[in-house]
Amino acid sequence: MPDLVLRSVRQPGDTSLSDLHITDGVITQIVPTTKTDAPNLDGRTVIPGLWDEHVHLTQWALAGARFDLSAAVSARETLELVRAQVAPSGRPTPLIGVRFRDAVWADLPTLRGLDEVTQGHPTALISHDLHCVWINSAAAEQFGVPVDESGLLREQAAFELTIALGQLPDSEVDTLAAQAGARAAARGVVGIVDFEMTWNRDAWQRRIAGGFDFLKVEAGIYLADFDRAVAERMHTGDRSADTRGLLSVGPLKLLIDGSLNTRTAFCVDEYPVGGHGVLAVSEDELTEILVAARGEGLLPAVHAIGDAANTVALNAFARAAARADPASGAAAARADPRGREGQASVFGRIEHAQFLQPADFARFARLGVIASVQPEHALDDRDAVELNWSAGADRVFALRSLLDAGAILAFGSDAPVAPLDPFTAMSAATSRARSDGREPWRPDQVISRAQALAASARGRTRLKVGDVADIAVLDGDPLTVSDATFERMPVAATLLAGRATYGAALMAG
Repeated sequence: MPDLVLRSVRQPGDTSLSDLHITDGVITQIVPTTKTDAPNLDGRTVIPGLWDEHVHLTQWALAGARFDLSAAVSARETLELVRAQVAPSGRPTPLIGVRFRDAVWADLPTLRGLDEVTQGHPTALISHDLHCVWINSAAAEQFGVPVDESGLLREQAAFELTIALGQLPDSEVDTLAAQAGARAAARGVVGIVDFEMTWNRDAWQRRIAGGFDFLKVEAGIYLADFDRAVAERMHTGDRSADTRGLLSVGPLKLLIDGSLNTRTAFCVDEYPVGGHGVLAVSEDELTEILVAARGEGLLPAVHAIGDAANTVALNAFARAAARADPASGAAAARADPRGREGQASVFGRIEHAQFLQPADFARFARLGVIASVQPEHALDDRDAVELNWSAGADRVFALRSLLDAGAILAFGSDAPVAPLDPFTAMSAATSRARSDGREPWRPDQVISRAQALAASARGRTRLKVGDVADIAVLDGDPLTVSDATFERMPVAATLLAGRATYGAALMAG
């Protein structure tokens, strides 16, 4: 007998009703609906459970407790928002704001301006892309970091301070992480790839041991911990013991350039403010890292945003592939087996792939490199793109061009940069617009709903017999609802291996 039957459901595009039989967490039958005492889902649509392929979960969890600066359109407006947060009596802990966007400001951040409004209270403002922090003198003194007259820390200095700002008691952070996990499950999410900048495995083992059971987690490894991961015989895709199958080893993450907001993404053309951005890892160095990662069974995930950086990354993947040992290649392919017929085994990922040279689109498919992209960034960054990359704006967030060239897309949010909500990402990809009245941006790059769903569900758009019962139950067909409904798609329930992580009352009804 099945453990659970989902009765009277539809798959995307279907008009007829089916019953899904689930035994031991696996779909064992999909048959025409019969009248039984099983849960009646009344014609709701079921889809494969959704994944967010790029998350900074701790930062996303912490961001909910910090004040939002995204509405500010200038440094002056940002300072006024900060002023309103400064209590007359002061605060015992640093004041932390998030999501400012100085790339589109006409005025500039200054150390003096932030000092004047914060009255000596340590203050740190984290940019929306996490690559920049605006701090005052009190915070610089408290955390022992040098700062110039701009008050801005960029790239590695910003990352280090952001990590320091999150050093709270484990119990406090774990509670926030559980709340974030519950919110993700409520949006149909069954798994995340977590790229938090830390030794991630231990934190997740602790959380799962403490009762976290909302999501599957693939915990990324950063290059600084490569030797430790090798010493502990960690391979991408390996499941951690004693985590109920929820935790596995994620990709090896390495950053080779910066971001658009900081104007540190490495680009062919010069920025209006000068410079071409920053290349943190040379092509030769990157090639050696990719070869080493593949040899150790770790799937490389290369952060590349600028067009020049993406060319460097693809060049390095090509050179590494030419030197690949077939045995190590098989290990890497098993770690992420989403290749297509006629395409090379999956060799790695490029995280973001925001800005590309025309000749590079086809190289993703040819080299077996997944484009791990965040579609909502297109709408967040459209003004910054037009200001800084206008000469090549037709090659920015070019999802249609990537698909047409045969690339595999994997959608994520980069939360807290964008909300951890796959429907937000899918809506951005399929409409290139929000319900805010602005015209669609570069609508020639839209993709279909089915293609967006596949990019959010690891290549799947429909459930089939033999699938693990990771399922999202929706109050509408994602292929046919309006754009406005799709953007905020109502999720009725989420199942993880047949267990309700959201909507348990509906499943019991």
